[in-house]
Amino acid sequence: MNIEEKIKNCEIYLKQIKKYDPDPFYVNHFFNEFLDSVMNTYDDIFKEADRDFGLFIAGKITKKKFYEKAKMKNDENAIKFSEWFSQKFNQEHESPYPNFMKKICEFKSKSKKIPEIKIMIRASDRYKDDINQQIKVNLSNEKLRMKEELDIEIKRQLPIFLEIINHKRNEKNEPKVGQNQVIASAFLDMGDDIDIEIAYASEIYIPVMKRLVDESRVKIKELVTWK
Repeated sequence: MNIEEKIKNCEIYLKQIKKYDPDPFYVNHFFNEFLDSVMNTYDDIFKEADRDFGLFIAGKITKKKFYEKAKMKNDENAIKFSEWFSQKFNQEHESPYPNFMKKICEFKSKSKKIPEIKIMIRASDRYKDDINQQIKVNLSNEKLRMKEELDIEIKRQLPIFLEIINHKRNEKNEPKVGQNQVIASAFLDMGDDIDIEIAYASEIYIPVMKRLVDESRVKIKELVTWK
């Protein structure tokens, strides 16, 4: 499976996340698949680089193994690419949501799982600094039992949620949130990143990943041409 297929898989998993959102069981499953495809995409960048630089790395190719082999062979251009990628990767992950995705990938790589998912309600039309409010819904085998139960809990929490969010929006002269402008979504916390919406973070991240792939290929071609 090549890089384009892995990115396509990310887009498919994102659609599944949105389809089942906010069911914790299914969102957890498809978000894990999404993260695996993200990490495999980055490994495949170095798989392509290994082929083009002729390092002939044995086994699964990773950024770390690529750099070590480049150093061992004293391949200056391969070393330059590895160092360029690290710098570019860090630049692309300075913004909050990409930085969250970086941290969640690192967490999953070490623990083989992601933090517990929680269901929260939010305004369907987002504004900066909007609040989200966690709701508790009975689950069966980690799955939502009935949509009706979710709807009942949303309605129960709605008055206090609308009061708080509209008070904040009024202070900023932002549009008022109505009763029919509230939805439930799956969120999680990762370190200092609190209340991150999974579907939204995933959607924002795909262009970041595509950009890294495209620019890496340009850089590889540039450095290989100089050899």
